[in-house]
Amino acid sequence: MDDDRERHINIHFSPDIMAGVYSNFANVSHSEYEFTITFARVDHEVDDDEIPGVVVSRVNLSPRFMRELIDAMEDNYSKYQTSEGIKNLPEFGGPEDPRGDDQQ
Repeated sequence: MDDDRERHINIHFSPDIMAGVYSNFANVSHSEYEFTITFARVDHEVDDDEIPGVVVSRVNLSPRFMRELIDAMEDNYSKYQTSEGIKNLPEFGGPEDPRGDDQQ
């Protein structure tokens, strides 16, 4: 097999999977063989000692894939931070110039 050829993954979603699920909590655990990420939706507004929640998805990953996922998340979060920083510049409609003037 030629290792230099470019390959593309073609993934199809059913409509209910494409809609995704909402999660505001995640737990990461591991064994010798795999990592497990459990995503849940919890109700943080409840004032009880026990916070109710429901698992919306659980994903098992190999250690190699976990490393690739961490790298991809760091890369995307860095791009997100850069984008948000640009949006907040005064010339792009962000906060007013702290010096009180808008002169360049």
